[in-house]
Amino acid sequence: MSRAMIAMSGGVDSSVAALLAIRQGFEAVGATMRLTEGSGEGDIDDAMSVCSRLGIEHHVFEMRREFDREVMRRFADSYMSGETPNPCIICNKYIKFGGLLDRALELGCGHIVTGHYASVRFDEGSGRWLLVKAADRSKDQTYFLYMLSQEQLSRVIFPLGGLTKAEVRELAEENGFVTSRKHDSQDICFVPGGDYADFLRRYLGVEFPEGDFLSLSGEVIGKHSGAVRYTIGQRKGLGMGFNRPVYVCRKNMTANTVTLGDNADLFSRRVVAGDVNMMGLSRIDRPIRVLAKIRYSQREEWAYLEQTGDGVITLEFDSPQRAVAPGQAVVCYDGDCVICGGRIIRGEN
Repeated sequence: MSRAMIAMSGGVDSSVAALLAIRQGFEAVGATMRLTEGSGEGDIDDAMSVCSRLGIEHHVFEMRREFDREVMRRFADSYMSGETPNPCIICNKYIKFGGLLDRALELGCGHIVTGHYASVRFDEGSGRWLLVKAADRSKDQTYFLYMLSQEQLSRVIFPLGGLTKAEVRELAEENGFVTSRKHDSQDICFVPGGDYADFLRRYLGVEFPEGDFLSLSGEVIGKHSGAVRYTIGQRKGLGMGFNRPVYVCRKNMTANTVTLGDNADLFSRRVVAGDVNMMGLSRIDRPIRVLAKIRYSQREEWAYLEQTGDGVITLEFDSPQRAVAPGQAVVCYDGDCVICGGRIIRGEN
């Protein structure tokens, strides 16, 4: 019998993932990570309750130091450089499928099981492990998983890949899990309420002074409350009124300026991304046709994908993309399979 570690977040998805892993014949071991100071105790208790009901052992791993170094620090540094980072992608790479997988292997577990909505399969033709969209497209999480390596994919099991959220909750209720009616978390776990500026102020011990709103021509047109508080494409919450709708087009953290323009100024046809992780292909030798998206909530759009450097890709979209934000991810698909993904460097016209 293969031994598998179940990443137990204390939510309904990971609870059902544990149940299904046992039904698939794995010797399951539950594990929950303690990631931040003074938080997550209720989730740990819920995970322990589910493991007790399933009759499997449960471990709590102290990973606050790794989480601070690999996720919170990277998030803060990226934000302070003017980017819009996605900490869930970073966490998946370094923590959930990095540090936790290392601990799984130390305990003799050859696989790690999570409650992500995605699937993995091995392609005999290419000899590569493929990341495949979930059956429930509204819950598909492949966008957040594009950074997984071939080694990580070979050891990952996603039991929920073929289920809908409603079916997952039904299984949880049928088995009496305390997590069956638990709501999904919407916030970044270390930024409750979504106030990034307040988190950065406390985490880095810095204050964010007022600065200038600029027009696209460089003219000062108002005062803002700190460039860190604004995101590309933002219209509401600028803190002052203008005689027409205006949007955040650029920000310069060094100069503490925020450049405003019209909605039409937000569109880019080309997107350049670095830190690229190849999944469906080992490399791209010529431009290929793909579907791609520049944020999780967006639908995929047709584009030509080209590898333009070592770890760098460029996409030329059929339709210009709105509010391309450096630091976010662009993920490319061939049908249901992830081809590759990368961290956005810039948008170009």
